[in-house]
Amino acid sequence: MLSKALLRLGASAARHPWRVIAAWLIAATLAVLAAVAFGGRTADSMTAPGLDSRRAAELIERAGTGQEGMTAQVVVTPRDDGATFFDDDVRAALTRLRAEVQRLPHVLGTSDPAGALGAGGDTAVRGGLVSADGRIAVVRVQYPDQSRLSAEDLDALVDLGDRLRAELPLRIEMGGGLFYAFSDPDGGASELIGLLAAAAILFLAFGSLVAAALPIGMAVFGLTVGVATMTVVAGVTDVPTFAPVLGSMVGLGVGIDYALFVLARHREYLARGLDPHAAAGRAVATAGRPVVFAGGTVVVSILGLAVANVPFMTVGGVAVSIVVLTMVLASVTLLPAFLGAAGPRLGRAGRIGRALRAGRSGRLGRRRDTAAGAVPAAGWRRWIGHVGRHPVAYAVGAAALLLTATLPVLGLRVGLPDDGSLPQSRSERRAYDLVAEGFGPGTNGPLVIAADPAGDPGVVDRLVATVAADPGIASVAPTHIDGATGVATLVVFPTTSPQDKATADTIARLRTEVLPTAIGHGPARAHVGGAAASLSDVGRRTSERLPAFVAAVLALSFLLLMLVFRSVVVPLKAVLLNLLSIGAAYGVMVAVFQWGWGGALIGLEATVPIVSFIPMFLFAILFGLSMDYEVFLLSRVREEYVRTGDNGTAIVEGVAGTARIITSAALIMVAVFLSFAVADDPSTKMFGLGLATAIFIDATVVRMVLVPATMTFLGRTNWWLPKWLDRMLPRGPVGTDDPDAESGGEAPHPRLVDR
Repeated sequence: MLSKALLRLGASAARHPWRVIAAWLIAATLAVLAAVAFGGRTADSMTAPGLDSRRAAELIERAGTGQEGMTAQVVVTPRDDGATFFDDDVRAALTRLRAEVQRLPHVLGTSDPAGALGAGGDTAVRGGLVSADGRIAVVRVQYPDQSRLSAEDLDALVDLGDRLRAELPLRIEMGGGLFYAFSDPDGGASELIGLLAAAAILFLAFGSLVAAALPIGMAVFGLTVGVATMTVVAGVTDVPTFAPVLGSMVGLGVGIDYALFVLARHREYLARGLDPHAAAGRAVATAGRPVVFAGGTVVVSILGLAVANVPFMTVGGVAVSIVVLTMVLASVTLLPAFLGAAGPRLGRAGRIGRALRAGRSGRLGRRRDTAAGAVPAAGWRRWIGHVGRHPVAYAVGAAALLLTATLPVLGLRVGLPDDGSLPQSRSERRAYDLVAEGFGPGTNGPLVIAADPAGDPGVVDRLVATVAADPGIASVAPTHIDGATGVATLVVFPTTSPQDKATADTIARLRTEVLPTAIGHGPARAHVGGAAASLSDVGRRTSERLPAFVAAVLALSFLLLMLVFRSVVVPLKAVLLNLLSIGAAYGVMVAVFQWGWGGALIGLEATVPIVSFIPMFLFAILFGLSMDYEVFLLSRVREEYVRTGDNGTAIVEGVAGTARIITSAALIMVAVFLSFAVADDPSTKMFGLGLATAIFIDATVVRMVLVPATMTFLGRTNWWLPKWLDRMLPRGPVGTDDPDAESGGEAPHPRLVDR
């Protein structure tokens, strides 16, 4: 029934193209207007219920110390190499800067390094406001809670810095949580590069500017509507800053990929003599079904991120799913409208059209293939035949290669890159380096210990003493005790940087050894919070939930493929091969980002841990994308096996017939994803490189080597299905690619059923 519904939808859109295009124009305009009127800016809230850092934040909020809000820091140093803040004129400039910052909207307070120097230089140095040599000073800026702020507060601080740089004899750099929460994400230039690369590949594939322009136009429409809708969602809840970038990356990749499948099928039907309206309808009916299947699978698997119980990941998944769903809808409505408007001009077959005609995976028998004059590419036939003659050697060799690439995963360390991983062109990075130079690396990631003495007057003193004695703590700032609640807050500075593994070890040691020793067995309680602790906690939670999430996704993959191909072995093999390709992608990420191998090629200036939520996100996205190629390839193999009953012939014809379209589609995705790997933000680089690597491996080593080798080795066992399970599974024309077959029942299927 799905194919018939898509047939009617595609044909109707092609017959009335300008109505559909006008409807999309109106939708895009309304979405943009809604985004302007009601939308919000992305903001990160890296926390989750039940974490120790969240309990610390709740205690601080109860005390009302102001430390639960957002912070920023203005780091300054004299331009004159010989000057210091002990000089009166330089200190006066610092005083003016601090006063100007204090007057900004929503600023609750600022530290006063110049005033502390005036009262006694040791006070400023001990308080971490001025470095011991007097060359670096820090003005810490306290804002209220993030919910009361917006990107306008960040803009006001940045604009003030730009103005004062021209008026004061100071080098001024800025960073802190306010920048992390409200900075605009990367993406604009990467999106343009990805579009240009995809356009070039499409033009080479189709040999027509019109044919190349249609998928690009559809993707731009879909991306506009999807990202604008995401912006509206950001006005209601906190959408993480990575969501628009990831949504653009995945949206462009899948949108152009889906359009390529439909467009190639449309050109095939035009070459058979169908009129443009009928060709567009049949193209949507045939190629549109795997588009809907793959897009739906991506959405379901991404929404499964809710299992991590980390709100910002759940919201980010919903936001990315909106873009994917928009691209699916555009593929089956807007694209056929474009095809109908273009008319017969698209009829000249290009390379992909010929490949798809040769490799279609529906019930178009050998006789119809021959009538169309299409045969699989001779080069691919020779290659698959060669692999089939040496299946064990190729299977073992390819598996060994991917397992070797996976080995670095054993050293995977999750976390979140700090400002020290940004390029030197960013003010946040320069501020980070100045603070580390003047006060030590741990000053960039202070921890906040919140304690409720619960009537024990000696708890606070014991906490200060035991925490200060820990080897991972460099210093402890003066304690603040709220008179109304009695809640004490201690700001402590580790000896190591926020992203250093030793910092995570220090946090764990404080919680398991230091704080319990200081508190004893009484009713008092203490929790470790702060940005570094929150990020460490989120990383630990996602790592703990990742195995369960992966198991659920693989189980869903197995069940779906078993329904499609009515086999136990084929889906099991697909699950294992997907694990290999994704594991190899993870290994490449560890080697590049943690070990620094080839990092300079993508502009990585320092090694960083893998962002805690990226492995889970990547697995969800790649699951859906790989299912598209899996169904496309194996459907053709299954068709040939149903027709001939010969496993070897089915593999050669099926894999060779789909090889060119799969590799061409994968090349577009790889080009789009790699364009994001050169962005400034390390998280964007990880998404881009991880997705590009996995898609490349999946479309080459897995689909063109491991799949034919393992299927040849397994022989008829590929299609084994226990008799009792065969009776339980629903029957229908699953796997067919021909809408006409929907009414004809199920074709004979020579399964190897357990008797």
